[in-house]
Amino acid sequence: MILRALYDYYHRSGDLPAFGMELKEIGFIIVIDKCGNFLRFEDRRIDKKSAQQFLVKKSVGRSSAPVANYLYDNSQYVFGYSDKGNMESMRKYFDTFKAKIKEIYNIFSGNEAIKAVYAFYQQEPSAIVEIMQNDPLWVDIVKNLNKKYSTFSFLIEGDTEIVASQKGLINLECNDEKMTGKLCSVIGKYSKIVETTTATMIPGSSQATAKLVAFQINSGYDSYGKSKGHNAPISEEAEFAYTTALNHLLRSDSHNKFMVGSRTFLFWTSSNSEASKLSENSLFALLGRADDPNKRIELVRRTFMSIYNGTLSANKDDKFFILGLAPNSARIAVVYWNELPLREFAGLISKHFTDMEIVDTRKDKKPYVGLHSILGNVTLGGKSSDASPNLPDAVVKGIFQGLPYPASLFQACIRRIRAEQSVNIVRAAIIKAYLNRLTDNNNKKIDIMLDKENQNQGYLCGRLFAVLDKIQEDANGIHSIRERYMNSASATPAMVFATILNLSGHHLEKLNAGGQVFYEKLKQEIISKLDANGFPAHLDLQDQGRFFVGYYHQRQNFFTSKENKETEEQ
Repeated sequence: MILRALYDYYHRSGDLPAFGMELKEIGFIIVIDKCGNFLRFEDRRIDKKSAQQFLVKKSVGRSSAPVANYLYDNSQYVFGYSDKGNMESMRKYFDTFKAKIKEIYNIFSGNEAIKAVYAFYQQEPSAIVEIMQNDPLWVDIVKNLNKKYSTFSFLIEGDTEIVASQKGLINLECNDEKMTGKLCSVIGKYSKIVETTTATMIPGSSQATAKLVAFQINSGYDSYGKSKGHNAPISEEAEFAYTTALNHLLRSDSHNKFMVGSRTFLFWTSSNSEASKLSENSLFALLGRADDPNKRIELVRRTFMSIYNGTLSANKDDKFFILGLAPNSARIAVVYWNELPLREFAGLISKHFTDMEIVDTRKDKKPYVGLHSILGNVTLGGKSSDASPNLPDAVVKGIFQGLPYPASLFQACIRRIRAEQSVNIVRAAIIKAYLNRLTDNNNKKIDIMLDKENQNQGYLCGRLFAVLDKIQEDANGIHSIRERYMNSASATPAMVFATILNLSGHHLEKLNAGGQVFYEKLKQEIISKLDANGFPAHLDLQDQGRFFVGYYHQRQNFFTSKENKETEEQ
């Protein structure tokens, strides 16, 4: 269950905010003196998108009625100002926050900080704003009121800690009513139930309005006369734990997430074992936006192989969780969820490595098994974010569940090859992996490198086409055969191979005697393995894929043979 897994993650992490607290980005601090007089604004922004985080009381859930946060909030509440309405229309928010300040003052009247804030709110909001408008930061603040960091709190002149973070003003004591109530569906204990859950900011949404669990009133989801959260009771403790864990995993610098387009995928393990920690770090290096994945890709491979074969011991009960989310205005859409034993997960990742492995003759070898690389190579713009919305979900399912890679990935790969007449290492790896995971036993599995025993007609046609392409390259330094004939040769070989074989004869004449003998022998070797009736009239889509892999294998073999020859000569 998703909520239970997030709840457990909160408790095993050990460094997340205590119950009732949260880390909140507060971009602007209102500095006042001990008499409550406004002195200045302080800018606590880190960059254009983020600000300093402060440990404060957990933010409240809001619907239509105004509800104030504890000693911090947006401009509407804190000083009754908005760029979208006049101050009179903001008055209800200001009065709500002012009432909250009075409530806190009545409890902690001896605290000097709350005395100063209470004195500040003895002024009218118009008078407060009039003074603030003279501050040098005012213009910049107004421009950024819609940013998530546009939150305000107070600092008393001479203090180092903002008022909202002062432990002496925060009462988190549990009362007796929390010990009774309804049975929580997450942790199975009787406790006080939340009616509305906390909204969460996820990538792709402009503000924190979406919730993982929510019930809209009178919309057909109510049952047995129950409303809001009582339809699926969640205790305050469980709600706080899972929302805090979710926000922690979603933070901007999180290494427990990766993104593809509008999709955000979160992953975590059930324990703090060494194997668990290494698997989390490795998956981020494989699928996330790591600074330099080239240096780590082999380490990632070894890590998962070690967990799978038992070299790196994992606890029997260790599990791996993957959660896929998509933004929505009211409820977070769960697009993917999977939980499985850590060792089994490591085996599936290792299988992905094996399936995607293919010969690479480049000097600067780069990883090609990552999700972004795979998706980027089947899109027009070369960006993973340009992939169709459902494709990332399907590829993730293939990797994480060991299922066949989606046909849509294979088809998109074929389309890009046809559009560009280019079979690079990633595309060849995708085709190999897709075809090898199919359950069709009528065709031989594709090897990592050139397989001279492979009798598949599509594969042989691809090999032969690579030879003819290389002859033209050696003779003239161009690839007009590839540019003009690759698409038709891969789909209807019988229609074009007679033509390009004739062209290659002219190209061969421009080579030296040794080259002529070499290529002629290679041509005949491949042709001799083709069907006695001649070239196939038509290749289905799978055999077209084998054609492109055969082409890639043969091209790479030319480079491999050259390297071996140079090594022998040395």
